[in-house]
Amino acid sequence: MTPPPESRAAEGLEGVSTRALDIAVQELGGRARSGQADMVRGVAASIEEGHHLLVQAGTGTGKSLGYLVPAMAHAVESGQRVVVSTATLALQRQILIKDAPLAARAVEAVTGARPDVALLKGWQNYLCRHRLQGGYPDQDEGTLFDADQALARPRTGKGAQAGLGEQVLRLRQWAASTDTGDRDDLVPGVSDRAWAQASVSRAECLGGACPLKAECFAEAARAAAGQADVVVTNHAMLGIVAAGNPGVLPEHEVLIVDEAHDLAERVRSQGTVVLSAGSVARTAATARKHAAVLVADLEAAGQELQLVLAELADGRLEDGLPPALGQSLAVLEAAARQVAADVREQGRAKGSGLDAGGLALARTAIADLVDALERMVSDSVAQGRDVAWIERPRMGAEPPRLLLAPIEVAGSVATGLLAERTAVLTSATLALGGGFEPMARALGLTLSEQRWEGLDVGSPFDYPRQGILYVAAHLPRPGAGISEAALDEMLALAEASGGGMLGLFSSRRAAQEAAEVLRGATSLPVYAQGEDSLPALVEAFAADDAACLVGTLSLWQGVDVPGRTCRLVVMDRIPFPRPDDPVAQARTDAVVAGGGNGFMSVSAAHAALLLAQGAGRLIRRGDDRGVVAVLDSRLRTARYAGFLTRSMPALWPTTDPAVVRGALARLAGAG
Repeated sequence: MTPPPESRAAEGLEGVSTRALDIAVQELGGRARSGQADMVRGVAASIEEGHHLLVQAGTGTGKSLGYLVPAMAHAVESGQRVVVSTATLALQRQILIKDAPLAARAVEAVTGARPDVALLKGWQNYLCRHRLQGGYPDQDEGTLFDADQALARPRTGKGAQAGLGEQVLRLRQWAASTDTGDRDDLVPGVSDRAWAQASVSRAECLGGACPLKAECFAEAARAAAGQADVVVTNHAMLGIVAAGNPGVLPEHEVLIVDEAHDLAERVRSQGTVVLSAGSVARTAATARKHAAVLVADLEAAGQELQLVLAELADGRLEDGLPPALGQSLAVLEAAARQVAADVREQGRAKGSGLDAGGLALARTAIADLVDALERMVSDSVAQGRDVAWIERPRMGAEPPRLLLAPIEVAGSVATGLLAERTAVLTSATLALGGGFEPMARALGLTLSEQRWEGLDVGSPFDYPRQGILYVAAHLPRPGAGISEAALDEMLALAEASGGGMLGLFSSRRAAQEAAEVLRGATSLPVYAQGEDSLPALVEAFAADDAACLVGTLSLWQGVDVPGRTCRLVVMDRIPFPRPDDPVAQARTDAVVAGGGNGFMSVSAAHAALLLAQGAGRLIRRGDDRGVVAVLDSRLRTARYAGFLTRSMPALWPTTDPAVVRGALARLAGAG
């Protein structure tokens, strides 16, 4: 029987949420963990009192229910919408399919009202019927910003291996049966190139002029979000909001950010612009083909940019844009603005005979170029808001390009995401060096008018009993590349363990050398990043408890392989930012200019987060056992070592290689 509203009001959000949590975990056949119950109480208090909250909830806590239950209870009781953001589309989908329905049933049992939950993604994640039916011309090869290619999601499975025509045909068949048009609902998937023939960006959408607007999947998703109690989205959408586009999300009074440790980098990525001569040439070709405008001046300006960039060395432009580059960009901006004006005029012209979809593509391409150039010719670098640098991708195999990124994103997060609402930010790794202050600064909480609190609800795991933190203190200080001594140490550990090793390396070359050593000296199955898709590699590793998997940054976060298969995690060195990383350099300089410790605020904090994430790959459930081995003596001897180790799970520490090899041998024998 549902208690009357006055009874629920008397017990408050905390009481309602606690009872709903008990119902949810009973449905799962268990009972609430103490950390999970603490999290529910903390989130409820944050929402009721209107202050921001950082919640560190270790692996195994059940943090999804820890925030979903009080969020949903608040939404149905108050009528205020809650937005929940996750780091990835995959986690977004997991919450929608698994966690949210469970929490909604529990909240309904207590309140009598079932929360309405909607999923909201970026425009290009939805199929466009008009494009699929020929309403847009075929997309030109390439995109304005080369970085878009690097950010494209890999698609795995046989569906993505079929020919382009076959994939597009399957998309047409799917369009007739799907209710959502959501790319992730298409199984097997299709390649990015095929999907580009069936989707458009928000800027390319014809809006009210589209003859199929009433059947638009993206519009339907936004309409559903506008009526929902809880909207589940992702950090890429938050990045768009933080960049000054609040309209992409419906109005909401509460924001919950899962995997919050990743938010600042996602916002920075959204604010990064990339420019190359090739991107200018493609934009000019798009405008000429689809809007029938003159682009000779734009093409000439792009060619001049190529000559100027070719004279510049890779790396950060510490003194701002060189005069020749600044002049080239000014000429390019003027030419781009003229083309943009001409494209707009063509759009207004009657009887031009131009295709509306093609005009939308041209308008979007030139508008993106103008926006990028406007920022690049501004004083943002001179004023210390942005950092600019030159790079030649693929180790110099591709032509040079100019990049511009925000140095700090705390201000845009504070004003765009935190202002005038309550925010709950949670992750398994938020307390760096044992405190929340570094992450609070990075996420803009210290700039917010509302107060913030930090809450560590712990982990259900007994880390000192379940795992060992081994620091190879006898090894020499790491230099360039990975040393022979470190490779020998890794090999000895892998042999003692009989495999079951996840190797996390600071560079692709180091990972390749490790794979070569393991393959040359052992008969263990060895999988290396880059030899297959990441999901396929992780699946193969998980299926064989004698296997070893080695790779770089992609493996440091998100790999979830519970059980004895992953009983040894090896890190070749403390994962500081690269010394030539332009953003890290600029952030360090900014901290020093403000009187702070640049190394601790930037490099040490970066390393602490990755060490915590990497070490977190070991213990994924209560019966996991194993060793985290860091082949970097600085984690024992450096003055900052304590800050780093306090950020990691509290494993039993040792520097004795014999003790560790013995423990690994016993684990191997227990299998």
